Amino acid sequence: MRIDVITVLPKLFEGPFSDSILKRAQEKGLVEIHLHNLRDYSTDKHKNVDDYQYGGGAGMVMRIEPIASCIEALKKERTYDEIIYMTPDGELLEQGTSNRLSTFQNIIVLCGHYKGVDERVREIFITKEISIGSYVLSGGELAAAVMVDSIIRLIPGVLSDETSALTDSFQDHLLAPPVYTRPPEFQGHRVPEILLKGNFKEIEVWREEQALKRTQERRPDLLD
Repeated sequence: MRIDVITVLPKLFEGPFSDSILKRAQEKGLVEIHLHNLRDYSTDKHKNVDDYQYGGGAGMVMRIEPIASCIEALKKERTYDEIIYMTPDGELLEQGTSNRLSTFQNIIVLCGHYKGVDERVREIFITKEISIGSYVLSGGELAAAVMVDSIIRLIPGVLSDETSALTDSFQDHLLAPPVYTRPPEFQGHRVPEILLKGNFKEIEVWREEQALKRTQERRPDLLD
């Protein structure tokens, strides 16, 4: 899988993309992540990529020309399954979305900034708009990092135990059940006995019951 990220702040990705699971995924050759500094596509002598918005108002707007130049240059090299714009008014990122995106070969992720992008960018180039929540960040970079992480961990071979991702919260519209490890007792709090007996059929039933109970208590909306 190849992910091309268009951003005005590429350094923000150095930490998330160069450590832990995402680092190992790239080292294994399972995914390629390419960062593109939008300023490299600006024809402005100061490398500006924003301008005042028509009609007045607070906040600058990302200009269409450098974004178009970058996307068009990438599309000349390969076909993209999706061109995603990270924006607060996009579709809420959910597990099902990440599942679907993880099956693609090539995607572009455009990180919004300032007041947003010229609307024509969305009309001409963007195929999907995604938000990670009902709040506003300083830019789309952190949101993009969250989405990319949620996608890459689902690619076969990325996790050492591939079944781990299949038992995550939201995969079956339920929250994950509680988990425990050693020691069996800590400050009077014991691990449930059923987990210590080794009867995997009973343990599976217990986990399903606990997942349903936790979902009912914490996220009843998922059961709707």
